[in-house]
Amino acid sequence: MNERETLKVYDDQADAYQKAIADWDDPAFADFVAAIPKGGAVLDLGCGPGRAAARMADAGLHVTATDGSLEMIRLAEQHPGVAARQATFDEIEGQAIYDGIWASFSLLHASRAKFPVHLAALHRAAKPGARLHLGMKLGSGEATDELGRFYTYYSRKELERSLHEAGFTVASHLTGKDKGLAGTLDEWIAITAHA
Repeated sequence: MNERETLKVYDDQADAYQKAIADWDDPAFADFVAAIPKGGAVLDLGCGPGRAAARMADAGLHVTATDGSLEMIRLAEQHPGVAARQATFDEIEGQAIYDGIWASFSLLHASRAKFPVHLAALHRAAKPGARLHLGMKLGSGEATDELGRFYTYYSRKELERSLHEAGFTVASHLTGKDKGLAGTLDEWIAITAHA
């Protein structure tokens, strides 16, 4: 896996990515925000250009937005109320900090070997009962897309087992199919779980 190459794609394509997701509305977003206590602390892991983080901040939540791409952080920082910092998945830290964790199509770039480590770190960073939103692409194996981004694919059962092993309780899931930055039509899953 080449994390550097994946981050370089996002650095180079930050503005294009921001335009590509401008009209996409995650069907789980409103429920996620509604489930967080008023003024609650949220981690937006792999925040991209900060669109979701900005909407959370507008809803009165205290948002910490992280992304490995410096250009994505540059875009995210432009939103009022969003504290954005450059950080990789290996830099998830803290204990019982967050009321909610929004990991929307970010951890799909983690290697299969590191995925359980990252989920365990998220569980530690979550307050008891905190809500987790995990968006991933469905499939099997690992691959690099035509833009040079690394992906790991999972089945729903694999994801649910991994979440359970990390200490999360799965509550529900949604599935769909959409085109991303690379232009391919991919199946995805969004899982809601609790710490």
